[in-house]
Amino acid sequence: MRNNIIVASLLVTSVLFAQEKEFSKNQKDSIESLNAVIITTDAIIGSKFNAKNKAGSTYFISPKELKTFNYDDVSRILRTVPGLTIQEEDGFGLRPNIGMRGTSPNRSEKITLMEDGVLIAPAPYSAPAAYYFPTVSRMQSFEILKGGSQIQYGPYTTGGAINMVSTQIPRRFSGRVTASIGSFNTKKTYVNIGDQHKNYGYVLEYNNRNSDGFKTIDNSSKKTGFIGNDYVAKFRINSDADAKVYQSLTAKIQYSEDFANETYLGLTDDDYRKSPYRRYVGSSEDYIDAEHRQIMLTHLIKPTKNFNIVTKAYKNQFSRNWYKLDALKLGSSKVSINNILTDPTAYNAEYRAISGANNTIDNALLVKANNRKYEAKGIQSVGNYSFETGKVKHDIDFGIRYHEDYEDRFQWIDGYAIQNGVMNRTSNGTPGTDANSIIKAEAIAAHILYNLTFDKFTFTPGIRYEDIKLNSLNYGTNDVTRAGTTLARANNKTNVWIPGLGILYKISDGYNIFTSVHKGFSPPGIKAGEDAENSLNTELGFRFDKGALHGEVIGYYNNFSNLQGSDSMSGGGAGTGDLFNAGAATVKGIELLATYDVIDNREKRFKLPVTLSYTFTDTKLKNNFKSSIWGTVESGDEIPYIAKNQLAITAALETTKFNFSVSGKYVDAFRTLAGTGTIPAQNKVPSNFIIDLSARYHVSEYISLMGNVINVLDKEYAVSRVPAGLRPGHPFGINFGIMAEF
Repeated sequence: MRNNIIVASLLVTSVLFAQEKEFSKNQKDSIESLNAVIITTDAIIGSKFNAKNKAGSTYFISPKELKTFNYDDVSRILRTVPGLTIQEEDGFGLRPNIGMRGTSPNRSEKITLMEDGVLIAPAPYSAPAAYYFPTVSRMQSFEILKGGSQIQYGPYTTGGAINMVSTQIPRRFSGRVTASIGSFNTKKTYVNIGDQHKNYGYVLEYNNRNSDGFKTIDNSSKKTGFIGNDYVAKFRINSDADAKVYQSLTAKIQYSEDFANETYLGLTDDDYRKSPYRRYVGSSEDYIDAEHRQIMLTHLIKPTKNFNIVTKAYKNQFSRNWYKLDALKLGSSKVSINNILTDPTAYNAEYRAISGANNTIDNALLVKANNRKYEAKGIQSVGNYSFETGKVKHDIDFGIRYHEDYEDRFQWIDGYAIQNGVMNRTSNGTPGTDANSIIKAEAIAAHILYNLTFDKFTFTPGIRYEDIKLNSLNYGTNDVTRAGTTLARANNKTNVWIPGLGILYKISDGYNIFTSVHKGFSPPGIKAGEDAENSLNTELGFRFDKGALHGEVIGYYNNFSNLQGSDSMSGGGAGTGDLFNAGAATVKGIELLATYDVIDNREKRFKLPVTLSYTFTDTKLKNNFKSSIWGTVESGDEIPYIAKNQLAITAALETTKFNFSVSGKYVDAFRTLAGTGTIPAQNKVPSNFIIDLSARYHVSEYISLMGNVINVLDKEYAVSRVPAGLRPGHPFGINFGIMAEF
């Protein structure tokens, strides 16, 4: 760690001494077009321009936009994208919860997450909950696809897909060093260096994040923060640019390690009102320790100018142990922490134990080692062929993927006691005696998408095919060596066609209208009766780009024949991972995104755009049933954890010498159990409006000083009631740093 800091310091110093030039007209961080295309095999959309000309809802976050606030929390990066539901958890975005168009945000398990066009969830078919999320600081752009624009990307096609494009190999020798320090002893260091020659190129990256955290544990000096390191190397060899058949081969190797003193244990309503940043002593031993490895090979071949094939072979490995308080057992039966925090009066003895008010017997506190390993690997090829026949333009995108993944649970429970307000271990569990099972998935997916442009019309019919096989082995809690021959087995398989159609009509150079319809799908579970999720999704949108005003407004309607939920501990359930069928449901909404350039003086290089983003979401369940996480559901109830109204406003003053930005996000109150009408206080997360600031001063063409303020007004706001109890958002925090580029 110390060596890495020394290297970063030397790089900063060398740049400071070497670069003394005044600003040139090509100053990197000054006002520039957001329509610059990223030419890469890792991107799906590639530019603002492409996003505005899709026959479906798409959004592109450019490298320039990512630099504006210098966030490393994806929850804040995506806050201006309409149609997204983001449920905060730890305040730093370490494990974000993202939903799209009414899908559950819990662990982002209902959307397709990709990095460089490859599935990045630990086990996207067998265990999609994203306990791993890529380090945001090393991402060059974000691509968000919703509606009919995302049927190429599965297996989750109900809400949408997010593709994160990692740092690309530069066109010339260049590098960047960013270092910052801020509130709660939060430090960030990012270094990259790369170059490109005639027949090869490379980029190397190092990223470190660490913080002491903003919460305090009762009767403990332990920090509540985290530390993470991320290393990436990319190497590419390629033929001559003018070769008859151009080819390139890129190898990407990534490794990250993360340790966070994070817990599932929140606060009761009364305790939250008194001290929202408190943590009970019962959470003092909680932590998550994780490692992630990726290796990916990308081959590009261009047999002709208008035809190319990109093939990616990949392998992702993720291991984690989230060691956390699971339940208390003061008598003959154990009580989950969720039940204790939901009703501390009924479970007063248990509540007094986890808060340190009462001593306990040995092994009263049951701390579970949620020890799991994941692997996902596969190979995919995507081809693109474009041609013209007269006035008609044709663009055909087709691909196939073979994928395997698995989740291996090998868990145990340790016993603890509270003595004199301190938590002490009283017994060690045997690995494999809590959960001891493996779930595997094998999938073949294929798609074809045809873009046909004639005159002012673009037609985009497409179809996706998924063939999925799931099987599980449960070794039981007594077979810790997995040597037994009598195993509990389960298997399931499905195959499905997922069609879609988009139509775009270009009214004029500044206006277009589009509509799409497609089948929404999520894979079934492993057990009998855990059916796939199915819906029919439609949208209608209007885009405008005239003078100083540009944006889009979209209305959508998702009609579910079977909405799917899951019993996860992170969602407030028992943690079995079992799926349940919620039956028929509807989700409809309006998404508005508009930017007005209050000032746009290109001669003086002075700009002030103001962006407004609004999302309205209306949900309705149509069946009566009982759920461990949604409660007792009646027809007409709303889906939990979906705010009806969200509003974001951003203003960014940009000059050649400095940038200043302010961003505000309003999230409506939402319910934590299904229901309708007034939200009961015990099932409510109140509304909030949070303002952030960001500033950047360009010392020279190559050196910038930067800072940001999170939660300027220091609002105390709750973000969730799951996994167990109320959880606070990030308090007031300020960060200062320096960025050097060469």
